[in-house]
Amino acid sequence: MSLKKKSVARDWIESIIVAFLLAMVIRAFVVQAFKIPTGSMRVTLIEGDLILVNKFIYGAKVPFLNSWLPAVRTPKRGDVIVFIYPEDKKKDFIKRLVGLPGETVEIKGGSIYINDKPVPEPVFNQIYYYNRGDFGAEGQKIVIPKNSYFVLGDNSASSKDSRYWGFVPKANLLGKALIIYWPLNRIRQIK
Repeated sequence: MSLKKKSVARDWIESIIVAFLLAMVIRAFVVQAFKIPTGSMRVTLIEGDLILVNKFIYGAKVPFLNSWLPAVRTPKRGDVIVFIYPEDKKKDFIKRLVGLPGETVEIKGGSIYINDKPVPEPVFNQIYYYNRGDFGAEGQKIVIPKNSYFVLGDNSASSKDSRYWGFVPKANLLGKALIIYWPLNRIRQIK
């Protein structure tokens, strides 16, 4: 009898350990849940939304090593991305990717211009972008450094973004926002 009790207990412990390890691998390399804390991405995302982020699409960072898994694709303009905040490595931020490495970004008349041309993607034409901060002043053209990105919040009036603190290094990318999974009335793909 005691052997049977030990084997049942051992089975439970092994199952819990395997489940824990599997969850850690999935969280580190595949998908991670995040909660939206502010209104900087309104109306796309609102405070309290729970989202899932695809971590392998841009190449997930291998924990405890200074290396990354191969990327499925490079970040694209318009992607809603989660990244490590450049000014405080303990915080994760979420913003929309606007400018790619080597491009010139300018905010003019409430619109985004890339390399002196208005951005054609419809998502950017539905938002009025304000000239604010050290990297978003009126008439200022910003050249994005190699391996860096320029990001803006969809709620331009109340978003602390690249206009204030500059660029997101490629090494800080955590992933692409996929879906809102909570609350139930807001379940949808993030575009």
